[in-house]
Amino acid sequence: MEPTRISALVMAALGTAAVVWLLISSLYYRALPPLPWLPVVILAGLAVLEGYAAGNTRSRIAGRPGREPVNPLLVARFVVLAKASALAGAIFAGGYAGVTGWLFIEQTNAAVNDRPAAGAGLLASVALVVAALWLERSCRVPEESGDEREPGSREGRPGRH
Repeated sequence: MEPTRISALVMAALGTAAVVWLLISSLYYRALPPLPWLPVVILAGLAVLEGYAAGNTRSRIAGRPGREPVNPLLVARFVVLAKASALAGAIFAGGYAGVTGWLFIEQTNAAVNDRPAAGAGLLASVALVVAALWLERSCRVPEESGDEREPGSREGRPGRH
């Protein structure tokens, strides 16, 4: 499994921002209620949980004293969670960026009242992307030093020649 590419996350965020900007400019005054705070709280909570999992997993993989060894299946699940969360966070960040950008151009009372929720959503989404990338990075197996390589292995990984 390849590491998540930052360029893919940026493209997802930019594409979503463009679509949301177009949608919100035509629908904001007709059909949309005020921006809710619940998605912001959920995104921030996920970022905190994934950040905690990243720190815990990293120390367990490194074999620090007082830490139990990590279950390899749990690490695989964390990698899948991290990849999905990074993409979802990038999409939400793009959506909130499109909304936030549009709200800062509009000078109506409704737009001004929605700015805090939109800005907080953008920050929470970016925090989720960062936490997810950290969790993905924390799940990597540390590279072996040159002395511990198996004979005939150029990469330090068994079976790869």
